Amino acid sequence: MPSGIQHSHANTHAAARFIPAPPRKIFQALLDPHAVAIWQPPAGMTVEIIQFEPHPGGAIHMALRYTGDHPVPGKTSEHTDVVKGQFIEIVPDVRTVQRITFESDDPAFEEAMMITTSLAPKPGGTEVSIRCQNVPEAISESDHIEGIASTLKNLAAYVERGRS
Repeated sequence: MPSGIQHSHANTHAAARFIPAPPRKIFQALLDPHAVAIWQPPAGMTVEIIQFEPHPGGAIHMALRYTGDHPVPGKTSEHTDVVKGQFIEIVPDVRTVQRITFESDDPAFEEAMMITTSLAPKPGGTEVSIRCQNVPEAISESDHIEGIASTLKNLAAYVERGRS
């Protein structure tokens, strides 16, 4: 099924996708750092997991790198976005909530963003939604939603290959 895109207000960006797999299988991919390194980076990026502690209060530290030409410079350097944060909530097979910030000299990126990934069982699979709240003003809504949709596509491909 194609992904659903939701245009939101007040610096909230979200997208959803149906994945023909049970919530448990998808949830495992959300908490496995090796899996995250494969499915999380949107098209045109790679990710290096520096720290990933999947428990409430656990640290998240990643460097996302552009792999080719990109019209917008990275937030940390020309070709890199470094994020740091923590897991706020983990509800097995239902939801993860993370709070992250970008390492940047630009004050337009200093706000902490909340990322909620929710899993809703549906006949034949799971509706996976990613909702980002308090998105820094400097992040384009259309680019961000496109990136979220790309990440969901990667997650679906990862899970459907049976890697989790």
